[in-house]
Formats: sequence, C-alpha cells, structure tokens
Amino acid sequence: MHLLAEVAPAAASAPGLSINFFWIIVAGLNFAFFLAVIWIVAFKPIANMLAARVTKIEQGLADAAQAQRERDSAAAERAQVIAEARRESQALIVAAQKSAQELRVADIAATREELSRLREKATADITAERDRALADLRAQVADLALTAAGKLVGEEMNDARQRRLVEGYLAQGGTEPGRKN
Repeated sequence: MHLLAEVAPAAASAPGLSINFFWIIVAGLNFAFFLAVIWIVAFKPIANMLAARVTKIEQGLADAAQAQRERDSAAAERAQVIAEARRESQALIVAAQKSAQELRVADIAATREELSRLREKATADITAERDRALADLRAQVADLALTAAGKLVGEEMNDARQRRLVEGYLAQGGTEPGRKN
C-alpha cells in the first residue's frame, strides 16, 4: 500500500497530462488476463468450431468433386453402353434383313420349282388326257366306220383283222396313198 500512497500524491502534484506507469502496467495485466480468459472461454472453442467447419466444408468439396468424377464416368459409361447397344441392334437388324432376304429367295425358288413341277405335271396330264381322248375318238371312229362299212356291204364287220385295218388307216392320218387332205 505504501507504493500506492507514493504514486498517488505524485500524480496529484503533477500539473497537466502525466503518464503513470503503474496504471499502465495494471491495465496491461488486466488486458492480458481478460484476453487469456476470453481466449480460453470463447476464442479457442470458436477456433475449434471454425476448424471443424473448414474440415467439413473441405470434405464436402472433395466429396462433391468425387461425385462429379463418378457422374462423368457414369455418363461416359452409359454413352458407351448405349453405343454398344445401338451397334448390336444394328447388327441384329442387318442379320434379320439378311435372313429375311435369304428366306424370300428360298421361298421364291421353292415356288418356282413347285410351279415348274406343277406345269410339267399339268402338261403330262393334258398330254395323257389328249392321248386318251384321241384313242377313244379313234375307237369310236373305227366302230362307226365298221358299222357304216357293214351297212354298205350288208354284213357285220367285227373281225379283229378288219378292226386292225381301220385302226392302221386312222393311225396313218386317214389318208389314202395318192390322196391329200
């Protein structure tokens, strides 16, 4: 206390503005003490919170960058898969068109072969029918000729030899030697 008593009268006796080093030191110590208390109580937790927040933000940015890379990679992979699917579908379309063309050619060939076979069969049937009709017609003409000759001669002509003569005549085309139709 003695020290305070000496400093106080000296401050009172000095006229004007004077600097008292004691109070400057006391004020400096008070400032240092309150700064240390505020640093421990407020600034350190706030600094820790800010550091945690900076870490969290940096982690979020890193995660966002990683997600962007993965998204870009997935987009490129998706584009590649789509391109591959398009190539495969185009190959399938070409194969289907080729197969359809081959089937069409095979069907046309089979149809032509069937038409040719049916034409040949129809030609053979027509020829056979014509030959049968001609044979029937010759037989009827021969019977009519024999009947007419029998009426002219007055006796019946049904002998096998006479029938052969008439059929031979009809086979020659019904022309007599020296006579033209």
